[in-house]
Amino acid sequence: MNVVNMKQFNGSNNLKAFFDVETSEGITIKGFKIADGKNGLFVAAPSDQDKNDKKKYWDKVKMPKELKDNLTKMALDKFSNL
Repeated sequence: MNVVNMKQFNGSNNLKAFFDVETSEGITIKGFKIADGKNGLFVAAPSDQDKNDKKKYWDKVKMPKELKDNLTKMALDKFSNL
């Protein structure tokens, strides 16, 4: 798994960057985000907004905690070197 195509976002909200993930099989998953929350920077999976509750979002990509932790470390390391 590799973090690819990271683009820094300089808008006025808490969003800091967008990036994609490429698997070892060559599959690219687009639309991951790095955001600044109340506990610091975090990685958010691609998501869709709930049609009935505009404040709720559903992740499009599910992954085990260990894999998510690994992805978060890789993405935040790459972000800190932008």
